[in-house]
Amino acid sequence: MDVAMSDFEGLDLQAVEDQMDEDRDGAGSNRVVLGVLDGSEPPEQWINTIENGSVLVLNVEGDLNELAAGFARPVREAGGELMHFRGFLVVTPPGVSIDSERLD
Repeated sequence: MDVAMSDFEGLDLQAVEDQMDEDRDGAGSNRVVLGVLDGSEPPEQWINTIENGSVLVLNVEGDLNELAAGFARPVREAGGELMHFRGFLVVTPPGVSIDSERLD
């Protein structure tokens, strides 16, 4: 499929870039961060990741309650969600909900 340059006339790329910057600054980072929850990282690191708008998917290696104790409450109090699913802990920032409806 050939696209002529004239097909792009009127496309304001600067406006698109500006909108992307606004979305990135205001609505979260649009990132999913994969990691291992084994106690080797300080809880503050996970809290900072959530505060920056990222979703965490952590492979749990050990006792979940013990490993998540340092950040679970602050995440919930800030409006985030946590869900243990098949050996992983999914942690979302405020405004991002976890839909588990299809698991029933």
